[in-house]
Amino acid sequence: MSKITVSDELAQKVPQLELGCIECDVVMQPVQEELWKEIQYKIIELNSKFQIEDISIIPAISASRKAYKTCGKDPARYRLSAEALLRRVINRHEIYQINNVIDLLNLVSISTGFSIGGYDADKIEGDITYGIGELNEPYVGIGRGELNIVGMPVFRDVAGAFGTPTSDSERTSVSMETRRFLMIIIDYAVSQQLKEATVFAKELLEKYAQATNFEIKNIR
Repeated sequence: MSKITVSDELAQKVPQLELGCIECDVVMQPVQEELWKEIQYKIIELNSKFQIEDISIIPAISASRKAYKTCGKDPARYRLSAEALLRRVINRHEIYQINNVIDLLNLVSISTGFSIGGYDADKIEGDITYGIGELNEPYVGIGRGELNIVGMPVFRDVAGAFGTPTSDSERTSVSMETRRFLMIIIDYAVSQQLKEATVFAKELLEKYAQATNFEIKNIR
């Protein structure tokens, strides 16, 4: 796993930030039927528990929205990925089906409220820093095109920005050719739930992506 650090600027603004990082070898599949059934059950469960107005007060999402505002980004305009997923679950009773690895990542996200980055580890160049986006910093989000990341928490390697809690980038995106996968669970409030989410993610990776050769770290 690449060395991962939090910039001084972000650490000062969000002192309770913690990252749960999992890197492993995976076997990609376009569809994993048992996983998709589990996701459908979770969608039914969430719709029985939540209304759309409840999403913003889920603890992980509330903390994430507060962090965005502190860093200078409007979480209503640049919606966090976990919040966007949950809004789709409640509004439409569905989420996108992508592939087994991204689908299981999304299951962890809707189950916990954490925004989660998912990257092809072999596309990351050098060490990783989690900082704050700068003015005119280039970034192409998956399915979003050019994204204004100024004031947004952002992962960078030596080649530049490659991940945000709103949208991962095309440059490090997971594809059917991915063999080494990096998942970063972002907790802005230091909660016991991060440990539980990390364990859950590892179990799903083993069950639905035949994951092996794990490296797991917590970064504060």
